[in-house]
Amino acid sequence: MQVTKIKKEESIVNVDLEKIDFSERFSFGLGDFGTNLMYALMVTFLTYFYTDTVGISAALTGTIMFGVRILDTIVGLIVGTLVDKTQSKMGKSRPWVFWTAIPFGVSGFLMSTVPDIGYNGKVIYVIITYVLVNIIFEASNIPYGSLVSLISRDSYERSVLSIFRNFLSTIGSMLVGVITLPLVAFFGDNQQAWIITFGIYGFFTALCLIVTSLGTKERVKPVYVPKEKVRFKKVLKTIFENKYWLMIFFYLLFYFVYLTASSTITVYYAEYILHDKTTISWISLAQSLPVFAVLLVISPVIKRIGKRNTAIIGGVITLIGILLPLFDTTNLSLIIFASVLKGIGGAPLGATMFAFLADTIDYGEWISRIRMEGILFSAGTVGQTLGMGLGSAVVGWLLGASGFISGSSTQALSVLNMIVLLFIAVPAIVIIINLFILWRFKLDKIYPQIVSDLSNKRYKER
Repeated sequence: MQVTKIKKEESIVNVDLEKIDFSERFSFGLGDFGTNLMYALMVTFLTYFYTDTVGISAALTGTIMFGVRILDTIVGLIVGTLVDKTQSKMGKSRPWVFWTAIPFGVSGFLMSTVPDIGYNGKVIYVIITYVLVNIIFEASNIPYGSLVSLISRDSYERSVLSIFRNFLSTIGSMLVGVITLPLVAFFGDNQQAWIITFGIYGFFTALCLIVTSLGTKERVKPVYVPKEKVRFKKVLKTIFENKYWLMIFFYLLFYFVYLTASSTITVYYAEYILHDKTTISWISLAQSLPVFAVLLVISPVIKRIGKRNTAIIGGVITLIGILLPLFDTTNLSLIIFASVLKGIGGAPLGATMFAFLADTIDYGEWISRIRMEGILFSAGTVGQTLGMGLGSAVVGWLLGASGFISGSSTQALSVLNMIVLLFIAVPAIVIIINLFILWRFKLDKIYPQIVSDLSNKRYKER
């Protein structure tokens, strides 16, 4: 493979590949614990809260969520551009995590404070607060995500950081899934109870992000800094020449459709198919606890067979777990066992997805000489954002189309069939698509060469 050295007159910055200690790994992972408190609350319970407590129709709720996510794609690209332009003592990404910590927690809390001002007034308030929290989410999550590519260039170290991130984010998701409804019941099982619950999560979201911003360090710098400003046309050309980034873009899109749709429909499945919404706590536990066991042993597996192969194994196990309830859709024990399999399979997927994205940034630098953490991470997380919006929208739209009645304790047979379809068929299709993408993803094979070349200030021959 041919490479070329850069010219001596170009500005050189050494690459730091030092080992990251436990405290920094933990501080980095804590950011996703905090973020996931609010994220899991939004994807698991917000649609349910809007339909069954606030009284907004399922179809309109889905439309709002998807529409706002489209807006987020524009916001995300703006944030990515601003992150790349940021220069401070804290670096490029860490200051954004710090600046947005408290606003993110407060805006998340405001989503629950829907006043009783008539149906149209409620809808307007929901739109405003949902737009606000998602703008701040983008301004926080994009720099947080790009931070992994700035802490270290070492692929294995990034995998370890991603494992810490996934481990702690899973704890956050598990807590939300297990204790949210009991907390709401404890505080009175009404909207005021939801407000208190959202407030608790918002506080810890802000606190964790502050710890992340102060407890990490940015080490990776561009191999060379262009003397002239890179034009947008060149940036766009560089993005679309990065075939592995394009794969991960669609991978993230479909994966977050799966995560969001599955999380959103589970509370409906528990209430209307299993006839006990409190069983969501057991389902969440069953899906979350195996993740911890897998993450404890996954690091040497990734080191031995690579991220891509590890993720493929996880995807296959996840698919088996998704399809298992077909044998008996009302058997709680079977649903619990299926959730265990989804947790085991989901751990490798969650532990590798953002490490994949970080590696595509190095690949892009290698083939183009331009390093753009902010833009590529923001553009990559556009897939995540659209996936989240599409996952929520699909649930809302299809429930509405099937005749779902907001706030009703009983639903028509068409609704029950649709809930089962959303619980099994939609996730299965999405995971199959992602397995095909992973099968085509070959970056692991050439990544050691990329790291060696960039560390020695070389690029791929054009």
